[in-house]
Amino acid sequence: MTVNSSHVSHFTLGAYFDTGPLRWLYFLILTSVYVLIVLSNLILIFVICFNRTLHEPMYIFLCSLFMNELYGSTALFPLVLFQIPKDVHTVLPPFCFLQIFCIYSYVSVEFLTLAVMSYDRYQSICFPLQYSARMNFIKVFLLITFSWLYPLVSILVLVLLSLPLQLCDDVIPKVYCDNYFIVKMACTDTKLNNVYGLLITSVIIMGPLGFIFFTYLCILKVCFNGSKATRQKALSTCGPHLASIVNFSFGVCFEVLQSRFDLRNVHSVIRVILSLYFLAVQPLFNPLIYGLKLTKVRVLCRNLLRSAVS
Repeated sequence: MTVNSSHVSHFTLGAYFDTGPLRWLYFLILTSVYVLIVLSNLILIFVICFNRTLHEPMYIFLCSLFMNELYGSTALFPLVLFQIPKDVHTVLPPFCFLQIFCIYSYVSVEFLTLAVMSYDRYQSICFPLQYSARMNFIKVFLLITFSWLYPLVSILVLVLLSLPLQLCDDVIPKVYCDNYFIVKMACTDTKLNNVYGLLITSVIIMGPLGFIFFTYLCILKVCFNGSKATRQKALSTCGPHLASIVNFSFGVCFEVLQSRFDLRNVHSVIRVILSLYFLAVQPLFNPLIYGLKLTKVRVLCRNLLRSAVS
C-alpha cells in the first residue's frame, strides 16, 4: 500500500535505541552542549554588532556565520532532546519536513558563507590597497544576502519535490529527518528528485569548495612572493577559516558516506555521534576557534566577560 508523504500520520526515527537510565545522562550532556552553543555564538554576535571597531567585512561575515550556527543547532537539538526520554521515536510530517529544510539550508549557508569569507581574505591579502573599494558595504550586503537567500530557495524546492511522493515505508534510519531516506522510501519514480538533489549537492557543496580552493591558491602565491608581514597576516586570519572548512567538510563527508553506504559494522553509538558531528561540533567549534585566534575578538570578549562578572 502506498501513501502520499503529506498524508503519512508520522515518521519513525529508527536510529534511536534503548539506553535505559543513561538516557537522562545523554539528555543532560546534549542540553549542556546546546546551551553552550547558544551562549558562545550569541556572545560573539553581540560583541561584533555593538563594537564599531569590528564593523569590517571580515567580522560582518563572521557574524553571519555565527547566526547560521544558531540556526543549524536549533534545527537539531530541540527535536533530539524531545526524543531522548521517549520510548517511541516518532515525528509528525510537518515537523519532519521543517527540520529537513532547516538542516539542509544550514549546510548550504555554511558552505556559501565560508566561500564568501575566503573571497574576502583573497581581496584583503592579494589586493590590500584596493580592499576598501572592492569590499564596500553594498558588496558585503549582496554577498551575505546571496549566501542566505539562494540556499533557502533551492532547499525549499527540494522539500516541495519530496512532499507529493508516494511512500512504501515511514521509518527514517536516523536520529533526525533526512530527505535522502524519504526519497528512498518512495514507491514512485524519483528521477526528478535524484537529479535535482545531485545538482544542488554539486552547486552548493562542490561549487563553494572549488572556489575556496582557487582563492587559497592565489593567497598562497602572494604569500610566497610577499613579505613576512603578508605571510603573518594570512596565517592569523586564514588559519581559523581553514580549520573551520576542514572540520565542517569532514562532518558532512561522513554523513554523506553514511547515507550512501552500509556502515552496520560500525557501532551504533559511534554512527550516531558522527552523524551529529557537523550539526553539534561545528556550531561550537567556530566561536571557539575564532574567539581564541582573532585578537580583536578575543580582547573584546574578555572585557565583556570581566564586566559581566564585576
